[in-house]
Amino acid sequence: MFEPGAKIHLHAPHVNSQRIIEGVRKNRQRIENLGPGIITGGAGDDPAGIVTYTAVGANTGFSLLWLMLLSTPMMIAVQDMAARIAVITGKSLPEIVRAYYSRKLSVPMVMVLAIANTITIGADLQGVSAVLELLTGIKSIYFMIPVTAIIAYLVMFRTYRTVKRFFMGFTFVLVAYVIAAVLARPDLKSIIVNTFVPHLNGSTAFLLAALGLLGTTISPYLLFWQASEEREEHKTVAQAREVAWDTAIGMVYSNLIAFCIIIVAALVLYGGHQPLNSVRDAAMALKPLGSENAYLLFSVGILAAGFLAIPVLAGSTAYAVSDTFGWREGLDHKVSDAKGFYAIFFGALIVGDFIYLSPLSAIDALYYSQILDGMLLPVLVVILLLLNNNKKIVGELRNSKFNNIFGWLTLLVSLTFTLVMFYQVLTGN
Repeated sequence: MFEPGAKIHLHAPHVNSQRIIEGVRKNRQRIENLGPGIITGGAGDDPAGIVTYTAVGANTGFSLLWLMLLSTPMMIAVQDMAARIAVITGKSLPEIVRAYYSRKLSVPMVMVLAIANTITIGADLQGVSAVLELLTGIKSIYFMIPVTAIIAYLVMFRTYRTVKRFFMGFTFVLVAYVIAAVLARPDLKSIIVNTFVPHLNGSTAFLLAALGLLGTTISPYLLFWQASEEREEHKTVAQAREVAWDTAIGMVYSNLIAFCIIIVAALVLYGGHQPLNSVRDAAMALKPLGSENAYLLFSVGILAAGFLAIPVLAGSTAYAVSDTFGWREGLDHKVSDAKGFYAIFFGALIVGDFIYLSPLSAIDALYYSQILDGMLLPVLVVILLLLNNNKKIVGELRNSKFNNIFGWLTLLVSLTFTLVMFYQVLTGN
């Protein structure tokens, strides 16, 4: 019973409802803000990279799975540094280098990036066209212009939000490789052991496979792309934590896809004598060995990877060149408002087409682009480490211990990769 005159306190139901609605709205906003990191991670598994991962599984089995685990925090640290410095300064990587160092450094850096990206575009176009030939029976050459036209139209004549949705869609199609790995029914105990226990081998084949794996997972164009996209999203310093989560999710997802590709290739191809000189060889190798489902999923994954990676490669080139020379850039601008930006984007696609038509094979293109990337990556990592630890630039938002530890580890590994690549070039081994 209530005493006479006692006050009764009622909690208005609408107050709790408003809090719930506000919480849902904030979480929805956080999810909508995700994208650059996830898209960047998906773009890292491009058709040329898929050939590398397939070759690693075919040549070394499960023995390099531990290196995928090790490279994941390295990718997260380096990508997070690139994204954070872009959010904090409001500048892209070329603008940052030009502002805090010298244009004499930014121009050659961007030129190396542009050449490496364009060569890789040619390799990826070969991969997409070859898979379309396998699926349709129509010669791959007839797909070159349609694929180029679709990508050019999507990026040049649609809004940034529309492009982002398409990219996110292609990114999630890459789950096909996870499904393919599950369908292959691998020995879980063997996978766990090879993932958490390092297996070292002094052979040249093992060393080259390890370096190729690292060179494919940590690529300079991904740093330029994500830094530009974070700025395109107009994120503030207060959203740095969201950027970090987006980056971490994207890099884990990227390496999960690569991890599954290696597993499928190891189960189907390891110990055999099937040549792997192209994406076509990688896909066809699965078909005659009783892996029809894996073959179809593998092929679908290559198409999605190509339609995601090719515009990212061309886009990162366009952003980098435009920012180096002070041109207007951005996917939200119309073609007439950012002519230089879109000219570089379209030009990269066209030059990639010519590389596709040249005698240069996808494997050769990947090899030469890795040499250029190997020259560029250590320079970029050093710059990112210096910038993210400079209090005058980032204030109290200096690098975490995680980023510093794995950033320096990435620098050591990338320098080793570069030296070995140059040794191969000089000795012809």
